[in-house]
Amino acid sequence: MRVTLPTVADTHAFGRRLAGVLHAGDLLLLTGPLGAGKTALTQGIGAGLGVLGDITSPTFVIARVHRPDPVRGRGVALVHADAYRLGDAADPRAEIDDLDLDASVDDSVTVVEWGEGLVEQLVDAHLRVRIDRRDDDTRLVELEPVGGDWAARLAALA
Repeated sequence: MRVTLPTVADTHAFGRRLAGVLHAGDLLLLTGPLGAGKTALTQGIGAGLGVLGDITSPTFVIARVHRPDPVRGRGVALVHADAYRLGDAADPRAEIDDLDLDASVDDSVTVVEWGEGLVEQLVDAHLRVRIDRRDDDTRLVELEPVGGDWAARLAALA
């Protein structure tokens, strides 16, 4: 599935729509160059899930947990991680293990920026999300289902 998003507001809106098909246990791997819109998409997902706290890039803290808002949330936490700085480590998979993402993956929607090749083993099925930013700031988002019922869920977005 491919989607063109002309503005950051459209990226947020698409994230909110995507959140509508997400549930606890889902893993999303976001890839794309710096400034492509990975965090903007995650902000929309967080809004759609109804989680607490501002969603900002976790580059320096590596991972953040956003608990569901008891009033407007859907009861599912959002774990937002960024493996960008782990790529230069001697053993980035060991550092991913240290984050204990596997401890929360069943109870949360887990979004990992730059996690391809590092976190897929956490679940049997996941969604790859590639975001490219064009010269005119339009985002091209490609969603690739990997196993499970992702293809059917994505069809509901079309």
